[in-house]
Amino acid sequence: MLVLLPPSETKAPGGDGAPLDLTALTAPELTGVRTELVETLVKLADDVPSSRAALGLSPKQDDEIARNAALWTSPTRPAIERYTGVLYDALDVASTTRAQRARAERRLAVGSALFGLVRAGDPIPAYRLSATSALPGLPTLRSLWKPVLTPVLGAVDDLVVDLRSGSYAALAPVPGAVTVDVLSERPDGTRTVVSHFNKAHKGRLARLLATTTAEADDPVRLRRLLRRAGLHVEHDGSTAFTLVVPAT
Repeated sequence: MLVLLPPSETKAPGGDGAPLDLTALTAPELTGVRTELVETLVKLADDVPSSRAALGLSPKQDDEIARNAALWTSPTRPAIERYTGVLYDALDVASTTRAQRARAERRLAVGSALFGLVRAGDPIPAYRLSATSALPGLPTLRSLWKPVLTPVLGAVDDLVVDLRSGSYAALAPVPGAVTVDVLSERPDGTRTVVSHFNKAHKGRLARLLATTTAEADDPVRLRRLLRRAGLHVEHDGSTAFTLVVPAT
């Protein structure tokens, strides 16, 4: 099972890993696009106003531009520790046991605008680039990533559970992947789409899938696994799942 997570805009600083080595990352087929994007961001960082415009940043966020300037030289840390925010707080990989962490590193990956795809243990620096960013002189990120990333994801033999947000899923859709919508249900039975806490619910779901000793190699077994864990999951036999949570 491979669980695809969205990245976060916020990144943990620092790290104790060696500087970025693109050849050390998962899927060496992506090195060409990764190199082009890293070099573009480093060069763009010399022009602060252009960086702000391309990355959608305010002057108060110039430290993000400084991070991009140091992409080749700053320390790295495992991807699963680099990304922060609501989803990753709920995933809470820091509290896992050694065995759970090992399973998480096998099962978790992150869709990245800069690196395309990174496994949980891949060493990466802090950076700023979103799926919707428009870098001067380059095609859209979707145009760059889709031709090379789609074959990589399509070659995954395991069941893929795609928890990426829409803009990141668009970089390279995964045919046959399980997707999950989160709905909240009121006592009267009415339902609404979960917005604010959507990331938290998906983070807890990712933690379950990353750490469980059970294996799920098809949607039916996945449904069984989730229901045994006490989750209210609706599944009509397709690859679309609905996670129903009580309204708060």
